[in-house]
This record gives sequence, C-alpha cells and structure tokens, in this order.
Amino acid sequence: MTENELSYKIIGAAIEVHKNLGVGLLENAYETALTYELKLQGFNVKQQVSLPLKYKEIIVENAYKIDLIVENKVIIEVKSVLELHPIFHSQLLTYLKQTDIRLGLLINFNTELIKYGIHRIVNKLINE
Repeated sequence: MTENELSYKIIGAAIEVHKNLGVGLLENAYETALTYELKLQGFNVKQQVSLPLKYKEIIVENAYKIDLIVENKVIIEVKSVLELHPIFHSQLLTYLKQTDIRLGLLINFNTELIKYGIHRIVNKLINE
C-alpha cells in the first residue's frame, strides 16, 4: 500500500474517532482511539516511539517521541489544541527527516469539523 493509500485509510479512521469522541479531550484519548481504529483495520501501529538524536559525536537518548508510526510509512502527530502553531509542522517535518519516512499527518482533533484539522507534511528529501 502506498503512503497516499495509507493516508486515506488513516484519515477515515480519524474521522471515525472524531465522530465518536467529539472535541475537548486530551491528546492521549484521541491517540489511543486512533491506534485502536487503525489496528482494527489490520495495520501495524507503533505508539509513543522514542528515538535518539545524533548531535555531532554524541547520541541524545529519547530526544523525541513520535505519537504514531503506521506501517513504517506514515508518521502521525496527534494534537488537541485551539490553534495549530507553525512549530507543530516543523516538529513533524523533523521527525520525517530523522526517520527517513516520506509522509506525515498532523491531526488536530479539537476542531468542529475534523477535515480542517488534518494537515499533510511531505519529506521532500527522500530519494525515489
């Protein structure tokens, strides 16, 4: 399954979660529910993935945590905020670059219509 096909399924799962839970919950609730929906569809989902960061000659253990990685092809950053700050986009792009994954979805569940809370971020540094 391509990243685009996978993202279509992920967005469908996010819509299902939003439809059932609504707005106003903590990010962990949405992340757990989304993980459940994706696993129901048979996807391999890793949750709260800690990754080290290489800085010059040192390794910084647990430098960052990725909310979800689906099929080792798509990173999902889950938010439940009033407004998405541009730093969230940069954060997801950094995760994509550090893992050599092409596609990320930034999903803010704290929106009246979930379609306004979904943003695709593409790592353009990946060679085909």
